Amino acid sequence: MNKLFVLQHKDKKSKARTGRLSTPHGSIDTPCFMPVGTQGTVKTLSPKELTDAGAQIMLSNTYHLFLRPGVKVIKRAGCLHKFISWDKPILTDSGGYQIFSLALLRKVNDRGVEFQSHIDGLKHFLTPEDIIDIQATLGSDIAMPLDECVQYPCPKDQAAVAMERTINWASRSRAVFKGDGQYLFGILQGATYEDLRRDCCDRLLEIGFDGYAIGGVSVGEPKSLRYNIMQLSADLLPEDSARYLMGVGLPEDIIAGIDCGIDMFDCVVPTRYGRTGTAFTSIGKITIRNSPYIEDFLGLDPNCRCYTCSNFSRAYLRHLFNTDEMLGLRLVSLHNVYFYLELMRRAREAINQDAFTEFKKDFFDKYNTKLNNS
Repeated sequence: MNKLFVLQHKDKKSKARTGRLSTPHGSIDTPCFMPVGTQGTVKTLSPKELTDAGAQIMLSNTYHLFLRPGVKVIKRAGCLHKFISWDKPILTDSGGYQIFSLALLRKVNDRGVEFQSHIDGLKHFLTPEDIIDIQATLGSDIAMPLDECVQYPCPKDQAAVAMERTINWASRSRAVFKGDGQYLFGILQGATYEDLRRDCCDRLLEIGFDGYAIGGVSVGEPKSLRYNIMQLSADLLPEDSARYLMGVGLPEDIIAGIDCGIDMFDCVVPTRYGRTGTAFTSIGKITIRNSPYIEDFLGLDPNCRCYTCSNFSRAYLRHLFNTDEMLGLRLVSLHNVYFYLELMRRAREAINQDAFTEFKKDFFDKYNTKLNNS
């Protein structure tokens, strides 16, 4: 199998770097942001809108697709790409986080996880091997093994048990993984304990994966701890492998992650915030439903060239939200996704010019500007 990741350039004044992921469904320039299409769709947006916004890859969720529409339906469609009409790369998360968030509806042991569907209450039992088999049927380009994620704060002995189980499941996943045009990542766990993170990393590297993900962050810990674990984990991981920070998604966190040398990001934030009328702009977040925008006929972000900002005023967007028109949440979600993707493009450009430190400072200087209603 061809190598998934090639490192292209390292910024001379930071740990930021650019690279390229090569998959059967196309290449991805890194650092990259993956819009989250949990159930095979990025909420409110069509595949064409995502492509036009600059999306190179989408993330979907094995747990949700397993429950609905079910693996058999997607298999009969040919694969997930065909089922959702997306011809670019797809990463499928194992669904481990979603399963473990069902605290009262699941039981976990070394064999796997028994859980009760949040949809119809039916009980299911999935092993790490099952998760790999499901993702092989989905036909995603990058697959993730089942892991155990713990919340913050977590006692060290509990975090150690979860880490051991994650490593055991990773080993079992690697053993049954066939490849066949698909890549498999290992997931680094260990909560906020540096020695656990180091131990987990060493043992995952012994198993060997096509790339490595940093899991168990953005689960309630303070930002100082989050950034410490991000930097520690990135430093531990091989330079010639892709580094993926799972589920961390505010713009300032992503910029910090790039500064740590991380390559891949995902989060539901752009569309989740967009559906409530919160837009990310070059000068910070704004809530478009608020009264200052009643007669504001500027674009949502004067520095943005997305479809929303090029065609609609803040006043009109506010009107759409305050009259419960669906177009409003679509337009702001589209803008937010474009904002994230454009942020990554500009970051890549800065890194390749050895100017990421200046780019980061300029971003925060402008992004932290306070608007009237921020």
